[in-house]
Amino acid sequence: FGEGIAVLAGDALLTQAFEIAALSPSWPRYTHKDLVLEIARASGSLQLIAGQVADLEAEGKRISTAQLKYIHERKTSALLCCSVRLGGMSANCTPAQLKALTDFGYNVGLAFQIIDDILDVTQTSEQLGKTAGKDTKAQKATYPSLIGLEKSRKIATQLTNRAFDALKTFRGQATALEALAQYLLQRNK
Repeated sequence: FGEGIAVLAGDALLTQAFEIAALSPSWPRYTHKDLVLEIARASGSLQLIAGQVADLEAEGKRISTAQLKYIHERKTSALLCCSVRLGGMSANCTPAQLKALTDFGYNVGLAFQIIDDILDVTQTSEQLGKTAGKDTKAQKATYPSLIGLEKSRKIATQLTNRAFDALKTFRGQATALEALAQYLLQRNK
């Protein structure tokens, strides 16, 4: 549908997130204000937008792994972290549980992006269901381009293991999140 429609779809989904948060039940621990702030911060100028700007500015340049991590922390990791935090807040989780969910989301978000970068260079467009090699063509900095495929896979596995560790506080009650983390690590699309 093109870039313009993609931007508008993103805008519509973000706006819908605020609508859903405003309509959700409020809890003694987490108010509507807390939910709305969570979305605003994750999608705002210090997280998603900052990461996207840094990503665009890095195109065609050689950047450090620290700079690449900064980009991924603010884009993919911030959004996945926000998603799991909102789920926990909607379930009225304790502060300790929210911290665990934050750690889980952070690590899964980074692992997801690294795996996405790996798939972009190892799979065909048919396998991915989207255009393969877009990152290379756009001269985007990726973990595989900076540190290689094997080291990228190792880091993604380490991050996923940290995500699993974060869920130990739930004592087996977070199996859906564990399955999600495992699926994201092993996915081939």
